[in-house]
Amino acid sequence: MVRGMSTPLEDFRRTHPGRDLDRNGLRYHYLDEGDGEPVVMVHGNPSWSFYYRKLVEALSPSYRTIVPDHIGCGYSDKPDDSRYAYTLQSRVDDLEALLDHLRIDAGITLVVHDWGGMIGMTYAARHPERIARLVILNTAAFHLPATKRFPWPLWVCRNSPLGAFMVRGLNLFAKGTAHIGCKHHPMPKAVRQAYAAPYDSWAARIAIHRFVQDIPLRPGDRGYAIVTEVHERLHLLANVPMLIGWGMKDFVFDHHFLAEWERRFPRAEVHRYAQAGHYILEDEADVLVPLVASFLAAHPVAREAV
Repeated sequence: MVRGMSTPLEDFRRTHPGRDLDRNGLRYHYLDEGDGEPVVMVHGNPSWSFYYRKLVEALSPSYRTIVPDHIGCGYSDKPDDSRYAYTLQSRVDDLEALLDHLRIDAGITLVVHDWGGMIGMTYAARHPERIARLVILNTAAFHLPATKRFPWPLWVCRNSPLGAFMVRGLNLFAKGTAHIGCKHHPMPKAVRQAYAAPYDSWAARIAIHRFVQDIPLRPGDRGYAIVTEVHERLHLLANVPMLIGWGMKDFVFDHHFLAEWERRFPRAEVHRYAQAGHYILEDEADVLVPLVASFLAAHPVAREAV
């Protein structure tokens, strides 16, 4: 970084200051930029609203772009377990509360990535009449495909004492994902630092660890029933225009997950990026961001639906 030049994080803070919603005494931070049809973008773990910055900048001149930071992520508060239940249900409740607060209940374009897919698609499956378009980016809205083994690094983080040390002590989950998340166009150091910046202490990394621990794998796991509910209601979204952008070198959300999306939504417009990894909006921004804009333009929302 040249002396006197701002960092990507400083640029983001300056150009996207965002707003806050009070959620039971906790700050729930979100971006709300532009006017027009609502485009709601839901991030996963361990990213935050920074992940969607290029899409917000491209779409906000024509659309209203809404991007929450989940509690414990980005610029939202990072409470301990006594003040917040770090569960899928809480995440869905937060998203619904935000959209109700903003009076957004129709004509919604939903953009989801990573565990944001499970959060956003739970909302969509419960309110299919509100959803106008779907953009799916390396994510899931169903149980682990039968052909997919649960990745061992996630198992360690989820189930072993070593996981807490790795995720919360060393911040390896946020830093490591930034390193391996882009395969085609690796992130510059300053961008990797921006991804990890909100998670600068053991206490501030609680959400990252709780997200992994909350992954439901079998009946009885917290959140398993919610995933089953969504799994069984996805057909209600069969007629919603869907764009799928997929980094084929994602070692978690890989071709097994993509095949399940294609099986359930055979009419989806699918774009595979053979050299790209998990952070597809970083790895292939130059082609994927314009593609999303073109997809929205090609599937206009009826005026009465907004």
